[in-house]
Amino acid sequence: MTLEGAQALRDELDRLKKVDRPRIVAAISEAREHGDLKENAEYHAAREQQSFCEGRIQEIEGKLSNAQIIDVSKLPVGDRVVFGATVTLLNMETDEESRYQIVGDDEADVKSGKISVTSPMARAMVGKEVGEVVQVRTPAGETEFEIDLVEYI
Repeated sequence: MTLEGAQALRDELDRLKKVDRPRIVAAISEAREHGDLKENAEYHAAREQQSFCEGRIQEIEGKLSNAQIIDVSKLPVGDRVVFGATVTLLNMETDEESRYQIVGDDEADVKSGKISVTSPMARAMVGKEVGEVVQVRTPAGETEFEIDLVEYI
């Protein structure tokens, strides 16, 4: 996981513990005051939120405790694609350029140009160098991309 991804998880964990958890506890307390818990929809909804929140807290804590955090800016600069690298690709058929950063599964967000290291695109690129052509199986079939630029930012 990159430093940025680890910080995002820490921020979410902090929000869950300091904002969401107290809000949910207050909602449960307020719902209890309304009487019969068997037929109290507010109480059951608040308990469900609490369950989700506590599960997410445990999930994030587990991920952070087992994560290997990599500072991309300290990677040795080179032309080889590795985890954390930002890669500019050139579609060989359409001459269209695309740019992706290879990140951990939890950080992946294609809309912001971050793809999971386990994705077919990333697996095809890792270990290759600038100028090499990679073939990626897409829903439309095999597509060839040339690695145009590798950056560590």
